[in-house]
Amino acid sequence: MIVLADCNNFYASCERVFNPRLKNKPVIVLSNNDGCVIARSNESKALGIKMGEPVFKIRDIISKYDVSVFSTNFALYGDMSSRVMSILRDNSPSTEIYSIDEAFMDFSSVSNYSKLAYKIKEKVSNSTGIPVSFGLAKTKTLAKVANHIAKKETQNNIFIMNDDNKNILQKFPISKVWGIGRAHSRMLNEYGIQTASQFINLNEKWVEKKMAITGLKILRELKGIECFSIDQHPKRKKSICTSRTFPKDTQNINYIEQAVSNYASRCAEKLRKEKSCAQYIGVFLNVNRFKNHEGFNNGFRAAMFNVATNDTIKIIEVSKKLLKSMYKKNINYKKVGVIVGDIVPDNQVQLNLFNDIKDDLKSRELFKSIDSINKKMGRNTVKFLAQGISKRKKLKQENLSPCYTTRWEDILKINC
Repeated sequence: MIVLADCNNFYASCERVFNPRLKNKPVIVLSNNDGCVIARSNESKALGIKMGEPVFKIRDIISKYDVSVFSTNFALYGDMSSRVMSILRDNSPSTEIYSIDEAFMDFSSVSNYSKLAYKIKEKVSNSTGIPVSFGLAKTKTLAKVANHIAKKETQNNIFIMNDDNKNILQKFPISKVWGIGRAHSRMLNEYGIQTASQFINLNEKWVEKKMAITGLKILRELKGIECFSIDQHPKRKKSICTSRTFPKDTQNINYIEQAVSNYASRCAEKLRKEKSCAQYIGVFLNVNRFKNHEGFNNGFRAAMFNVATNDTIKIIEVSKKLLKSMYKKNINYKKVGVIVGDIVPDNQVQLNLFNDIKDDLKSRELFKSIDSINKKMGRNTVKFLAQGISKRKKLKQENLSPCYTTRWEDILKINC
């Protein structure tokens, strides 16, 4: 039996944990720079607020219904996610963390899986305050369907799909099936396929021809044939990208250089955290697509390192060179980012004859110390001059809640 545990309205639920007055009240969470809606409580959904809705379009609804608005607080959400996932791992025979608020669990060796699901659900709720829904079924795809039912149509947020209630697929929209994207959903609709049940009855060869092997696996999973197993050890990332949209268009090369240096440093930090090195680096520089820039479109430059690396100094140095090679004056730039790829384990890096082993060892110790300090004292406590000596211009976060679980000064104070 495969189980999908999914935190209900996760970002909104995190805000409610530390502010009980928000219970049963409409809550929304906004994207970077407070641009658009990326999370909604059930009460907000009932008001007709849609995912991705620009916040300026719903000012009247926010005011009329007293909707609580929050800026994204990834420090809080990340820590709360770690706490939830830790409980799931400790209480399940096998766990695959699928996203910040979802995890698959394998209950194949468990006799009374409904009792265990309820026990874990209560433990997560009592330990973190986060509500979780559980969908149980024979396969991952069916567990996704079961979880959807658990959220929408049950009181205890637990639903077990079996042969007796599999007729649910007759009403389940094909567009909501896990792995069926918009393009395939539209294509299937054109052929008159509206539900998961109709999809199951299609010829397997036709599905493979139209939707490749992944589509065939989804069909078989909906039939109860396991094709996607629990992966306890996620595959190493093929690439890492760090980017941001500037709060305002800019022509300032120094400002853009500092941004690139910060993103390059972040990529290097992520590589070291995964015990990896990158052979490839790319930098992109985007203009505002709503403004006309004759002779210049979005820019991109790439390079290869002689030896795969996770050295912040080397990655910053090359990224700045790539930026300068495409920067032009009097152009308003909207976004910049750094991508590292061709990632390999750091213990499998192919060296060359000119590598100085002593210098490499010194660099490793240096970055080990820097990463340790920044982990304990906060990101960029120790940073490089190229990243700028003044405080970076912060994202627009007018409704940011405190970091209740990760910052001493933000810990809740209770007056007895």
